[in-house]
Amino acid sequence: MKQRIKVVIAPDSFKGSISARDAAEAIRRGLCEAAEGIVELCADCCPIADGGEGTLEALVEKKDCRALTVTGPSGAPVVAELGIKNRTAVIEMARAAGLTLVPIERRDAATATTYGVGEMIRAALDLGCRRILLTVGGSATNDGGCGMMAALGARFFDENGNVFLPTGGTLGRIAKIDTEGLDARLLDTVFTIATDVRNPLVGENGATYVYGGQKGADRSTLDSMEKGMRHYAALLASLCGRDIASVPGCGAGGGLAAPLIAFCRAEITSGICAVLDAVDLYGRLSDADLVITGEGRLDEQSLYGKAISGVAEAAGKQGIPVVCLVGCVSGERSSIMKMGIEDILAIADIAPNAEYSIAHAAELLYLQARTFFAAFLRKGLS
Repeated sequence: MKQRIKVVIAPDSFKGSISARDAAEAIRRGLCEAAEGIVELCADCCPIADGGEGTLEALVEKKDCRALTVTGPSGAPVVAELGIKNRTAVIEMARAAGLTLVPIERRDAATATTYGVGEMIRAALDLGCRRILLTVGGSATNDGGCGMMAALGARFFDENGNVFLPTGGTLGRIAKIDTEGLDARLLDTVFTIATDVRNPLVGENGATYVYGGQKGADRSTLDSMEKGMRHYAALLASLCGRDIASVPGCGAGGGLAAPLIAFCRAEITSGICAVLDAVDLYGRLSDADLVITGEGRLDEQSLYGKAISGVAEAAGKQGIPVVCLVGCVSGERSSIMKMGIEDILAIADIAPNAEYSIAHAAELLYLQARTFFAAFLRKGLS
């Protein structure tokens, strides 16, 4: 009887080159070819992400995604996808309110809205989801999630009693927040808010001053928006009895998490932890003999809160060796391997140039995986 070997293949995407899902499949093909006739191989493809861009694509197959037309950050309609995985909705806020949806010359944090994010959440509720994984980052907004909450039924009044839709530049006009009309289904919904940003809602390290500049705000606008955000934070605190402004991570996505923490069953967690829970990596590792992970560029930053470090830590707890198959390596391999990596292989090492490795990542990952696993089997079976 052939020896059985289980390999968990858990790469992140190779940004600008190949998705995590396609990278995992290319590696799987290489392992299978090397194993043919030698061992019984169980190759478990488990594409991952760090909770930022690419999380939806990594976690949810295309057939389980829904395309929606929602309100974009500038108010014009955009097409955004949400995914359903095990009755959990996976929503990337950037798909409805992302900075990349707005041309550089038109970026304006003072007027951008998260209304489309709320429309995506409402669509998820319509689909029967009562658990929502919401990845927060890459936003064009600074509205404290007011647009999102308005789409879910909240109403915002000015001092004259008029209902309006607050944006980053008009948070200071809010005199009253009415949550009576919030979608009742939210009471039964649990939100996991994935972000590696730890910034609070207000202050020098808060949403406005740290991220507002890249969203098109000058210093005068930043000061005005910060004043409005502080006013808004005080209103939230008066309604929920909690100092939302100081919660680490509430500054992510222009404050998107703040009203969810205030009014819903929501928890902020690190992006990679949320993803590893969603794919049940810990359970899939229980009978694994080897883990292969990877990303486009491996450097010392990969040690801190990134996908590879999360995989290596999880595997290390179970004593499972980890091999990295990456695009290229920047920095000292020895220091990077201290995170619990047994070996690092780069497709750049077998490509004629960087452009070729980016354009032919699937082919090169397949070749590197096949070569590595053939050597691994020779060593293990000798």
